[in-house]
Amino acid sequence: MTPLSRVLLAATALLTPLTTAHPARPAPPARLASGCVSSVPYTAGQGGYATYRIPATVVTRRGTVLAFAEGRHDGAGDSGDIDVLLRRSTDGGCTWGPQTVVAAGEGDTRGNPAPVVDPRTGAIVLLTSYNGGSVTEAQIMRGEAAPDRGRRVFVQRSMDDGRGFTRPRDITAEVKPAHWRWYATGPGHALALTRGPHAGRLLIPADHSTAPPAGSSDTGQEPRYYGAHALCSDDGGHTWHLGFTDTTHDGRVNANETTATQLDDGRVYFTSRDQNGTSPGNRVDTYSSDGGATLDRPWRPQPALDGVPVVEASVLQLDGPGAPLLFSAPSTPTARRAMTLWRSPDAGRTFAELLTLSPRPAGYSDLAQLDRHRVGILYETGEKGPYERIEFARVRLDESVAMPRG
Repeated sequence: MTPLSRVLLAATALLTPLTTAHPARPAPPARLASGCVSSVPYTAGQGGYATYRIPATVVTRRGTVLAFAEGRHDGAGDSGDIDVLLRRSTDGGCTWGPQTVVAAGEGDTRGNPAPVVDPRTGAIVLLTSYNGGSVTEAQIMRGEAAPDRGRRVFVQRSMDDGRGFTRPRDITAEVKPAHWRWYATGPGHALALTRGPHAGRLLIPADHSTAPPAGSSDTGQEPRYYGAHALCSDDGGHTWHLGFTDTTHDGRVNANETTATQLDDGRVYFTSRDQNGTSPGNRVDTYSSDGGATLDRPWRPQPALDGVPVVEASVLQLDGPGAPLLFSAPSTPTARRAMTLWRSPDAGRTFAELLTLSPRPAGYSDLAQLDRHRVGILYETGEKGPYERIEFARVRLDESVAMPRG
């Protein structure tokens, strides 16, 4: 039995606080999905790349699981010769087809994949970010990069279940104001709204940095100049506009890499990495009642996730009335280690630990619902460090976790 199998099968203790909320309907713990337990679509040093990072996953209308990642030629660094890659699975993430290049860096950096399935057409719409391969994030934040070598935003489409994608199309002018410097889409799956007056809207959480105020020291590298925002498309990804934009740069909350999900009541729930803000913890969240155009309240810390380190994370509203939210991230506050699932029964107001996949090093992750009883999590992990491989774990959820509340 693999270490992951033993951890999943021993999850009863983790579920105890969840099942006590429904004493009339006790249920078995989260357990292995039928078929395979996990698979490894990307392994460092194989397939022509030194490192694979930044996972993103969606399930297509035909049930195909798509696993996107950055293929980094030169090492684990965030700049350099980096491609956006894809592998497809037609058996729920157990086995994977050949690795394909969706957006080639050709010496430059392409990354931060944020895929979404258009609910109207079934097209896979992919947003990615770009910068010159020799340009660093620090240089971009100081305003030292030429406009064509700094951060730019691109969109691609696939109409054949992810087998092929159009060439990247530059949409920077539509979604990046001139005074912004850094820019990052997602990473992780984006959101298609399916309820309310904005049903059909594609919403891509993102983050940016701004130039410091006039008269201040223009190092441009302080985290307080980070902020989150959203990109929106109401025509299937053909045209784009900005949704909400975080303009509060006081250093208390520095919303950074962001993910989102739509709640049963139609609101959008956002959770973000707090990039070294002075507020407690490393996770902040908020809501939008108008399809991501504005925020219902400012970002604020989520104390139930104080155990999460400074890292990207994923959130997913499970299907079905009254079904909970799931959240994935490492669970050691001072290190990227121990990939864990949390459950929220109350639309993100509170969270409780559900299942730890492994005590191993772990980094970025992305969640996808495979069917009514199973979720998949695509995440960075390894034995000595978190970037040795990208693994896809299949988790079967017990009735009290995954199904509507009685």
